[in-house]
Amino acid sequence: MKEVKVIGAGLAGSEAAYKLARLGIRVKLYEQKPLKKHEAFKTDLFGELICSNSLRSDDLNNAVGLLKQEMRILDSLIMEAADKTRVEAGKSLAVDRLGFSQYITDKINSHPDIEVIHEEVTSIDPEVPTVIAAGPLCDGQLSDEIKKLCGNDYLYFYDAVSPIVEKDSIDFDSAYYKSRYDEDSKGDYINCPLTREEFETFHKAVIEAKKADVHGFDEIYFEGCMPFEEMARRGYETLLFGPMKPVGLEHDGVRPYAVVQLRKDNAIDTLYNIVGFQTHLTFGEQERVLKLIPALRNVSIVRYGVMHRNTYINSPKVLNNKYQMIKYPNVFVAGQISGVEGYVESAASGLYAALCLKQYLDGGIKDELGPDTMIGAMAGYISDESITKLVPMNANFGIFRCDYKGNKKEKKAYYAAHALAEVKEYKEKYV
Repeated sequence: MKEVKVIGAGLAGSEAAYKLARLGIRVKLYEQKPLKKHEAFKTDLFGELICSNSLRSDDLNNAVGLLKQEMRILDSLIMEAADKTRVEAGKSLAVDRLGFSQYITDKINSHPDIEVIHEEVTSIDPEVPTVIAAGPLCDGQLSDEIKKLCGNDYLYFYDAVSPIVEKDSIDFDSAYYKSRYDEDSKGDYINCPLTREEFETFHKAVIEAKKADVHGFDEIYFEGCMPFEEMARRGYETLLFGPMKPVGLEHDGVRPYAVVQLRKDNAIDTLYNIVGFQTHLTFGEQERVLKLIPALRNVSIVRYGVMHRNTYINSPKVLNNKYQMIKYPNVFVAGQISGVEGYVESAASGLYAALCLKQYLDGGIKDELGPDTMIGAMAGYISDESITKLVPMNANFGIFRCDYKGNKKEKKAYYAAHALAEVKEYKEKYV
């Protein structure tokens, strides 16, 4: 039986390890938890979600919705876990965070062809078939080893996570349930409205609030995960057109001046994530400014937002469109360290890297998912040699390549039908 080494049991590593094992390959899965654990992690489980419990839209007319359906076709472990532990979030796929990770951990630990080794990896042999899925928090000797394989094309950016609060501490004399534009149902989000005067007080406090120490590194932010205090500093209206946008959130026929939305974070409906409020303010400042929101005046924060460094490689110089190292073909790189951005995207890269590695071990990669699938489009984006400086990017139709003449809605429907058909055909051959 062929054997592969997988480094990291996050979303990408768990996906890769499980897929390879199901395809008849013996897997040694290396995970440094619980021996060594970054402060952003709270459990010793595999596939732990850090900054949000949302896997975003399930709509096939949305790029990430299409990506998730492609993954389901390819028997993704991560999508299986998400569907099993889903909580209400309107048209989005949100999960019970703990149940999700527990499901993945149990599946990995119970598979007879996966050996889990709890130790820190300090060296990488490029002659050994390997999937590096160390995650964006990779540091220490492993980081140095990856840097050695990649040469000087090693980059980083900063990411931030949102606070989580107790539902019982929310003041429902001020808050109300509603999903944006959803007039006919109770709604899956808790909305905390502010008047103009309340927003002005809040905005002033935020831009004056003290930031936590980021350990002397230059701050480079991914636009899709901008700390809310940085958005506030960009201008008075930035938050009003971002996470505090009131459009579609009218209550009793009145549109608030600004709204803070909270999304369910667990299945028993006791914890809520503050949507779009990723932050690196000090803990004391987070509590001070959040309590300026009327519905959160007595809020109990169970997990404060934190700042951490996310590491990724300059993939266009290092990887091909199969997540395979150009210089070291036995080595595949998956997850956010490969240059994809987002939970679903990370898992998808692990899934596809595993499928490509299986072909490679069977004599060579003869077939691939093209840029007219979302999985293939992402792999094409991170390996595009015309990109001089890679910026991590979520799944989107801007990187999707499929010719179709028609209106926008018809085009997306065509994209989805075409992509899913191609993925099904690929599955018949390789999964």
